[in-house]
Amino acid sequence: MRKSTVSWIVSGALLLAMASPLAWSADKKKDAKAEAATNVAPWEVKQPAVEDIDLTMYNRIRIEGLQHSHIMEYGSGLADGIGPRLTGSPNMKKANDWTRDQFTQMGCANAHLEDWGEFGMGWKQNNTWVRMSSPDAAVFVAQATPWSPATSGPVTGDAVWVHYDDLTDLDKWKGKLAGKIVLLGDMREVPEPDKAFSERYTEKELDEMQMIDGGGGMPADYSARLARYMKRMKTMDGVIKFLADEKVAAVIVPSRDGKNGGGTGIIFDDNGAALGRTPYKLEGKVPFPVVVTQIESYGRVYRLLQAHVPVQIEMNVDTTFTGDHEHGFDTVAEIPGTDPELKEQLVMLGGHLDSWIAGTGATDNGAGSIVAMEVMRILNTIGIKPRRTIRVVLWSGEEEGLFGSRGYAKMHFGSAPISTSPDQMALPEFMRRASGPLELKPEQKLVSAYFNIDNGTGKIRGIYTQENLAVVPIFQQWMAPLKDLGVTTITTKNTGGTDHLSFDAVGIPGFQFIQDPLDYESRTHHSNMDTFERLQPADLKQLAVVEAIFVWNAANRDQMMPRKPLPTPEKTQQLNAPLKNIFPGAVEEQVPAAK
Repeated sequence: MRKSTVSWIVSGALLLAMASPLAWSADKKKDAKAEAATNVAPWEVKQPAVEDIDLTMYNRIRIEGLQHSHIMEYGSGLADGIGPRLTGSPNMKKANDWTRDQFTQMGCANAHLEDWGEFGMGWKQNNTWVRMSSPDAAVFVAQATPWSPATSGPVTGDAVWVHYDDLTDLDKWKGKLAGKIVLLGDMREVPEPDKAFSERYTEKELDEMQMIDGGGGMPADYSARLARYMKRMKTMDGVIKFLADEKVAAVIVPSRDGKNGGGTGIIFDDNGAALGRTPYKLEGKVPFPVVVTQIESYGRVYRLLQAHVPVQIEMNVDTTFTGDHEHGFDTVAEIPGTDPELKEQLVMLGGHLDSWIAGTGATDNGAGSIVAMEVMRILNTIGIKPRRTIRVVLWSGEEEGLFGSRGYAKMHFGSAPISTSPDQMALPEFMRRASGPLELKPEQKLVSAYFNIDNGTGKIRGIYTQENLAVVPIFQQWMAPLKDLGVTTITTKNTGGTDHLSFDAVGIPGFQFIQDPLDYESRTHHSNMDTFERLQPADLKQLAVVEAIFVWNAANRDQMMPRKPLPTPEKTQQLNAPLKNIFPGAVEEQVPAAK
């Protein structure tokens, strides 16, 4: 990160104006009605220079959220009582039902589940164990990869390390792998961790986040990355077929490394460990058992095999497929709006409820889910009467491609048609580019904003605006009374990888908060360390209080939140294409005729 050269400054007059609660004035309401009567879209009306900040409501939310919190009860109920929540699994259904019932119990209206479509296979891990039985006895730390088939009870086989750069490297193994247990993947370096597992942002780092760098859009090397991905997936398709034809007993893959060497001794068990493009689809099902093990266990066997020492492995993978065409569901609930003219409009919040399987999904994204639940509990408990309707949605299918939020956005707000060209059809659907303009539905114009949490258990330090410059002075004023809670930073940069993108893609303001990283990337993200013990009570209380205040403010403004220009996904390639005729005298490249 680089030091900021531009910072947004709230004038002394605005700070002074926020020193005491401001009531809704009759004149402002009259002005708002006059503006609404015009043909201007609600988010295009002139925004006030000074926000109406109700510090009494701030105080009520803080007292309830900080002194009477129930967030850790929600955390234990979800992480301990239900456990890992792979989309399509029985545990995911338990989580959907449990969150729906909790929302009803706390006083929300219209708590229900929404079907976003077919996901793929239902699956659960019952038990997995792996051990080296010769030349020494050693117990591995290992788990099945998601959607791995089971072994037929305990199996024993000779270990073989298979290295490949391309499919021709497998030729030497033809006819030699039947009944073997294959170690698939290079042995990586295991560096000494050079940083603490858990870190908080420094003031310098937060300042640097505010640097305007023109970020956003596709990376400059996106096409090259996509080409490498497609080559890798095509090669993996061939590897899977080869190993299946060879009738291997099972495959063991090494766990990837975590950030700053934090992966040492930890299993990361996610889409990076599972083999194939879409192992959750019946047509993409991997035909042999696959387990992931910590790098230390993998390394011992690898070194023995490199020294030509025969190694035998015993293992048992006990998994169950619970259906071939399971659907995915989102949990939805509301606090109804009360303003006759604004109650049809929505302010939304949420996070993804699904997780991977190695731990109990406590920080990814149990934290974001229980914060959303606590926000709704706080607002219900203090008896608020919001002008706009507040809607919470807990998504599923986020880990495999934002499926729950994308499906919800498509049903409620609109979508763009996606390409069906041969090269694009080879990609998973969520990676395919748009082939036409957005086709919007009426509900799209009713959503003022969506707020998302999905970066672990660390407290909020600020917010990403997703290049929406018009919201900056609004958020500055909302945040000024929260400085004592550590909320100080606004960055106009984008952040990716989670469900607010599904809103941003259809022209609805979608925001992700800046959170202290703690040990999210180094230790808990998709790992067997992602358990209740990693949840930080003080941080989670602060998260819920801050998000509740943002949601309350958005629900009670006279105006909707300002929007960016509507996305034009169908023009992305055209806009990013290199300019022509830049160099005088350049001639068109001549392609040799085929012989």
